[in-house]
Amino acid sequence: MKNLIYIAFMLLCAQSYAGVAVIVHPSNNSTFDDSVINRIYTGKEKSFSNGNKAIPIGQDAGNPVTEEFNTKVLNKSSAQLKAYWSKLIFTGKGTPPKEAANDAEVIQSVSSNPDTIGFVSSGSVTGDVKVVKEF
Repeated sequence: MKNLIYIAFMLLCAQSYAGVAVIVHPSNNSTFDDSVINRIYTGKEKSFSNGNKAIPIGQDAGNPVTEEFNTKVLNKSSAQLKAYWSKLIFTGKGTPPKEAANDAEVIQSVSSNPDTIGFVSSGSVTGDVKVVKEF
């Protein structure tokens, strides 16, 4: 019985740490690496390598996938990121990424606009989008 409980617990933990997938529209043929994604989501890069405007979409701050993305990709905590964007907004030098409520909203936005980039839980990815990086 102990082994069964342990296995169930491990499976639940594994699902909560499924990873983050950075997604774009299937027609986007730009090149992506960790630095490019970081620069897009911190407002330092305004366009993709193909020349199209980059429109980043995030998720609500309390969402676990957002916490994981902020830590693994942006190397910042949510508090650090909030302070970063507050400074840029106050000085008129930037606008934070739009926020979606969940993975489904991000996938819908990215699949309907070739200029968007988003992140979702790896297990949520559908054929409507293209994964460019997994963390």
